[in-house]
Order: sequence, then C-alpha cells, then structure tokens
Amino acid sequence: MRCLVTGTAGFIGSHLSERLIKEGHDVIGVDSFIDYYPRRLKEENLKIVLTSRNFRFIEKNILDLDLNSILNDIDYIFHQAAQAGVRASWGRDFKIYSDNNVLVTQVLLEGSKEKGIKRFIYASSSSVYGDTKDIPMREESFPLPVSPYGVTKLAGEELCYLYWKNFGLPVISLRYFTVYGPRQRPDMAFNRFITAILNDKEIHLYGDGEQTRDFTYISDIIEANILAMERGREGGVYNIGGGSRISINGVLGILKNIGKKEPEVRYMDVQKGDMRHTYADIKKAQDELGFSPYVRLEDGLKEEFNWLLHIPPYLKNR
Repeated sequence: MRCLVTGTAGFIGSHLSERLIKEGHDVIGVDSFIDYYPRRLKEENLKIVLTSRNFRFIEKNILDLDLNSILNDIDYIFHQAAQAGVRASWGRDFKIYSDNNVLVTQVLLEGSKEKGIKRFIYASSSSVYGDTKDIPMREESFPLPVSPYGVTKLAGEELCYLYWKNFGLPVISLRYFTVYGPRQRPDMAFNRFITAILNDKEIHLYGDGEQTRDFTYISDIIEANILAMERGREGGVYNIGGGSRISINGVLGILKNIGKKEPEVRYMDVQKGDMRHTYADIKKAQDELGFSPYVRLEDGLKEEFNWLLHIPPYLKNR
C-alpha cells in the first residue's frame, strides 16, 4: 500500500514511517521543519527512513503541495503534522496554530475527498478534553479544551467528521494521551527531566507535582495507528492511552531510581492551558481496534533515559 505521512520528521511521524516501511508499505513523508525545535533533531529522526527505497521525502508545507497529483495513488493518510505545544499557543502565536493545525487539516481533507483514500487517520490529542469532569475520559465526554492548542486539535477532529459525514471520506481520529519515548521533543516533560538529571541541573516543574497524566509509550501509539489502518471504524474517534496514569512526583521517583540520583526540583506556578489530570478510558479502542498498551511506564522511561544518555554529542547542545 502507498501511505502519506505528514510530519514525518517529527517524534511520532518518524517512528510511524519506519513501522510502515517495515510492514512493506511505500511511504511518502512530508515535513516543513517548522521552527519549534532544532532542525538537526528532526534530521536525525529521518536517518533510518532515508536509507529505504520505499521512502520518498518531500520538504514542504502542506499548504504549498500539489495535493492533486500526490494523492492520486495514496491509499492511507496518516496526518501527524501539527504545531505542537500547549503553553506556546497563546496570543499572537495562535495564527501559527490555526494555520498549521486547522487550515492544513482542512486543505488535506479537501484534497482527499475524491481520491479513493481507504483511511484518513488524524492525530488528535487528550488536550481536547480540558476541563471535562469525566475521569476516566471517554470519547463521549463533552470536550472543554483549556488551551488554544486544544481548541485547534478539536477543530481538526470536527473537520474530519464533517468530511466523513458529507463526502464519505473514511476518517479516524486518535486522541493521543501524553506520548513519550526516544525522539521525544525537547520541550516535553520527560525529555526535560532526564536531560536535567543527566546534567546535574535543576528541574523546573509547573504546579505541585500532584497533577496526573496517562502516559503512552511511542511504540503503543504506532501500534494504534496500524490497527486503525486495518480495523478502524469510519468516522470513529478513539482514546489511545498507555494505562500508566501517575502523578508527576511519582514519575520523578521512578527517574530517581533509574538515574541513581535525587532530582533537584523547583516547583513553579501552574501555566495557563495545563490540564490538572488526564486518564484515558480505552475500552472503545480495545473493542473495535484490538488495541492494548504493552509498554510499562518504568520500562519506557528506561528506554528514553538510555536514548538521551547516548544521543550523539552534536545533538546535545540544544
């Protein structure tokens, strides 16, 4: 099958591209290298796929692509591209998010509606839930995003739904719950925590540390995408969580054991847009996709710790 992966140089997109190639599929990967974190990290993510004859890379913004020709022979679309970051999505920067999360999604959906796409899989986020009172969070829970980023991801979901409802485009939305593992973005908590521990620096923790998250290891996220490709219900929305709900203070305790040193932590004010708790009800994904998270948090943290410990020297000065 021929697959299009947007955001192919990113954390999730690069892992997904590798898995699809390993499964024997041809992959067109698109990435515009949005300047959210250093380009060299994304280039490192692409090293493996660029050696494959089954991979074609296009460096371009989706808004500038000739989608009419590119999508002619595509069977599956994995739309991972987005402007990431909850805390950076306020104020003037919101246009970056509306362009790259909403407009790009609409343009890609519009270009796909008459191309015979077998599945259009959209990467959504637990951020859409925001202040919902339902814990665990269910797909039927009323979404109340508390960040502009969450608003744009929910808007993307709604666009997917209307293109399914009106044009029969076989869309599936996967709501990722806090993804971690090797290649995690440098702004994300685990990357920051481990980097600080390895360099004997202070960890800046927003809030009291008792906020909880449902953490999901990268390989479980990739497996969910493959299952959605094979079995996902058209128009469906699925929570993809790791079953590892824990407080941030609990995470620091695990990292203390892995790194064999006491993290130095400075507790800081809660940031606007941060959710207090996330916890995924994954029954729908279990029943309809056959999804079940495999990697325990302690094992996944060891993998990310080891990756950051051995990351090439030219990538460490970030």
